[in-house]
Amino acid sequence: MLKNMKVKTSITLSEELIKSIDELFGEQKNRSEFIEEAVRDFIERQAQRRRDLKDLNILNKKANELNKEAGDVLSYQINL
Repeated sequence: MLKNMKVKTSITLSEELIKSIDELFGEQKNRSEFIEEAVRDFIERQAQRRRDLKDLNILNKKANELNKEAGDVLSYQINL
């Protein structure tokens, strides 16, 4: 991902949200930096969520087979 290339855009946010951003991060970052980081984090979380759902779907499709295999493995264990 290219982090150095910037494209100017315009967004509209509520006054309440702008005030919160400024109060929490105004001295540490400018609004653009904050919003860019927040959007990047959101995109990464959504991508991870999609990967997790894909993995869950695979596991659900294989659940019966995996449970049978686990039961077989457990049958070889001795009781303590």
